Amino acid sequence: MAASRQVAAFRLPPLPTIGEIIKLYKLRALKQLSQNFLLDLRLTDKLVRSAGSLKDAHVCEVGPGPGSITRPILNAGVAELLLVEKDPRFIPGLQMLSEAAPGKVRIVHGDILTYKLEKAFPQHLKKEWEDDPPNIHIIGNLPFSVSTPLIIKWLENVSDRNGPFSYGRTQMTLTFQKEVGERLTASTGSKQRSRLSIMSQYLCTVHKCFTIPGQAFVPKPEVDVTIVHFTPLVQPKIQQPFKLVEKVVQSVFQFRGKHCHHGIRILFPEAERLEKAEQMLMLADVDPTLRPTQLSIFHFKNLCDVYRRMCDEDPKLFAYNYREELRAKKSRKNSNLERTEDDRLL
Repeated sequence: MAASRQVAAFRLPPLPTIGEIIKLYKLRALKQLSQNFLLDLRLTDKLVRSAGSLKDAHVCEVGPGPGSITRPILNAGVAELLLVEKDPRFIPGLQMLSEAAPGKVRIVHGDILTYKLEKAFPQHLKKEWEDDPPNIHIIGNLPFSVSTPLIIKWLENVSDRNGPFSYGRTQMTLTFQKEVGERLTASTGSKQRSRLSIMSQYLCTVHKCFTIPGQAFVPKPEVDVTIVHFTPLVQPKIQQPFKLVEKVVQSVFQFRGKHCHHGIRILFPEAERLEKAEQMLMLADVDPTLRPTQLSIFHFKNLCDVYRRMCDEDPKLFAYNYREELRAKKSRKNSNLERTEDDRLL
């Protein structure tokens, strides 16, 4: 009679430490690439645990570097780990990890900003948007220089349900400079409330996991680092196109220290600015004397819905750019000054 046996959990075999890998391959963090290595095993384990259960999951690690976070991800029992690394110096050390975990690791030498994640995972993992998240995770200790453009790109993917979110509500666990992490998770009325707060929270449940002191990294950055977990919402809190929401939110926070009506005004050409801004605020039921940090996502929903209706009524409105109008106005002024000077000389 065969006894039922539980398959032993996968564990990496003994390997050189990360410090030894760094020495072996003569690796050093490049300041121009905002690279910082996290070598404390307790912190790398804690970061990976923040992602939730990774058993049998398909994981993409962004910028694995020497592999300090890669190891606890593999020890968490993943089905497959995709490593996307831009810096070729780290590839040999990652190949050593791949050989230690046969069939579990894929290494891509490429830039995560351009890599097509919609083709990165098996198609059978796809789930409907309304279902629980798929067993796919994105994890990364992001260089500060790419963290903000990358999260904005992925938030747009969430809105459009493409890229890594073509598989469903893929979860992300990412590192950010502490100040950026505070902005991503800031509540209404807090001084950290910003464009990033609105853009992330209208699309995702955003959770601040914990903060790592800068001295835990090599080399030590001038700031601390915060781990943030994202789970896309089934229903976005603002149901308008991403670019429209982004334009409204950016305009409002353009004058974050002033009343919100200043930011609303620059959505409209100068000739109708005051009238249209007053109309938009009235229809959205938003107090024009509130400051941008005091506006809730519900306020922004109303503003975006009204702005969408105004754009539908005037198809040229969405293409209007306040800065382009300023540049054109300045150019005309300079041209007039030159003609006046020429006339005077004549």
